[in-house]
Amino acid sequence: MRSTKRTLLLVASGLAIVSLVVGGFFAVHGSTQAASGKSNATVRLTFAGTASMNAGQGKHTNGDTSNEFRPAEPDEEIPQSSTIHHVSASHVPNPSGNAVTSTNAGFTGFNGLSHADQRNAGTGAYSGTQFSLEPPDQALCVGNGYVLESINTAIQVFTPSGGAVTAPIAINQFLGLAPEIDRVNVVFGDFTSDPKCYFDADTGRWFLTVLQADVDPATGAFTGRTHVEIAVSKTSNPAGDWYIYSLDTTNDGQNGTPSHASCPCLGDQPLIGADHYGFYISTNEFPLFSNGFNGAQLYAMSKTALAAGTLPAVAYFDAGSMTAPDGGIWYSVQPATSPGTSYSTANGGTEYFMSALDFSNSLDSRVAVWAMTNTSSLSGTPAISLTNTVIDSEIYGLPPAAQQKSGPTPYGDSVHSPLALLDGGDDRMEQTVYAAGNLWAGLNTVVQTPNGPTRVGIAYFIVKPSVSNGQVGASMVGQGYVAVNQANVLYPSIGVNPAGKAVMTFTLVGRNYYPSAAYASIDPTSGAGDVHIAGAGALPEDGFSGYKEPGFGGTSRWGDYSAAVADSDGTIWLAVEYIPDAQRTLFANWGTYVSHVTP
Repeated sequence: MRSTKRTLLLVASGLAIVSLVVGGFFAVHGSTQAASGKSNATVRLTFAGTASMNAGQGKHTNGDTSNEFRPAEPDEEIPQSSTIHHVSASHVPNPSGNAVTSTNAGFTGFNGLSHADQRNAGTGAYSGTQFSLEPPDQALCVGNGYVLESINTAIQVFTPSGGAVTAPIAINQFLGLAPEIDRVNVVFGDFTSDPKCYFDADTGRWFLTVLQADVDPATGAFTGRTHVEIAVSKTSNPAGDWYIYSLDTTNDGQNGTPSHASCPCLGDQPLIGADHYGFYISTNEFPLFSNGFNGAQLYAMSKTALAAGTLPAVAYFDAGSMTAPDGGIWYSVQPATSPGTSYSTANGGTEYFMSALDFSNSLDSRVAVWAMTNTSSLSGTPAISLTNTVIDSEIYGLPPAAQQKSGPTPYGDSVHSPLALLDGGDDRMEQTVYAAGNLWAGLNTVVQTPNGPTRVGIAYFIVKPSVSNGQVGASMVGQGYVAVNQANVLYPSIGVNPAGKAVMTFTLVGRNYYPSAAYASIDPTSGAGDVHIAGAGALPEDGFSGYKEPGFGGTSRWGDYSAAVADSDGTIWLAVEYIPDAQRTLFANWGTYVSHVTP
């Protein structure tokens, strides 16, 4: 689930279909030291048991279509500040555009998890218990000769060549939670969403996080308590057994949580990162039963303790309460991962983060860089500090919806609806990587391509961070755009190896392109290379969220995020949503494509 600054359609039950509408963020321009804080505060982590990937093959039929969609979500809205910073609309980025070519040497790829896999995942009591969902929310991690992919709400382990090590497993089954829906007895189970995963070279362990919320079994409505579930493999084999931990994100003053305004709250879209010492989670906090936004919440804990099956202290920062420029509220603060062991061990260990500052739903030209220092203290009593700075950047802004190539739409035809647009999302910072001494990140942006209307492009940033006298500093060492004339590129993730070789993945779509998996190289000096199509889309997106009948919004949910990660040999793995010519269900036809590229 992703709470955006635009109307965001979420799957709903046949009993209720509700939109999630989130307002704009706000801040003003300037290169300033924006916030700092120290944390000796901790919150409670609990041990939730063990899990195993050793599930059998699930059924692969469309199954019963009653109770096909999740129950309705609460309305969430991020309030805007009374002062609005923006760049003039005449300053919409106008990049020259990248050429589209075939894949380059050193490329391989295979079909990853699809909507049909997600809908039909589960065995035994979990068989036939999955909802239909859009979009997949892509997670990918690679190591020790395995590829682990997760989406909403299924997980699977592959060999590097794409062979199935496990069947697609329902997330709730893997975590030992109640099935999403028992259609026979009409009983609703735990709400789960937004998977992220990471292979840690230090410990040789796999880390997976998922948002979780308790629900009323009779109605599926949220009841109040929410968590981030943290799974950590017991060995370097992800197909084996895992430890399961639960981090309470309700933040209502109960169960060892802090007391925040209007909570109980949901820690939306957990983001993850890691350095030599710690494992980090960032959430966006929304009240469950009223409007409001409490900002980003940051959690830090010892990764070696998690890997050993012991409970670490969890250091905690309420970044939403920290001073932001001109009354803004910090949001989507992306922790960095690092390839191999390319961490910063200076200042007692340093974890970096990045975030965007388009608080006004318009245009902006700044990014924020954050540093959490003395992370080595996470192995005992945490005593860490957090600072950030705001630096000038290229212009970026809220992207439009994306046109797609016309083609067969059997579900759309059945509900008498025209071809849907794809949701371009918003311009929050996407996946962040710290490698070769730099931070690498990208985001969706509006662009003005030649001879056409505004489209969705990508702005990327390569930043050199540092910490001096307890304060973070940063300089922009590379930035640019990826854009394709008369087409759109959506939801970037950049994979970077220890040598600083980078490849970005994204979806390519336009009037001449079905939604396709694509990638481009990124270099601090020469910029972005040609756009290569990794997995060519075969059909239009034709899922339920794109149609006003039977009650959705007319713009298809897409992406939310993609994934890219370096392997130990320096190659880059990529995963992104596209539309294959493969098995679909009645309600959706999306798939994912997993690529392997030598940069």
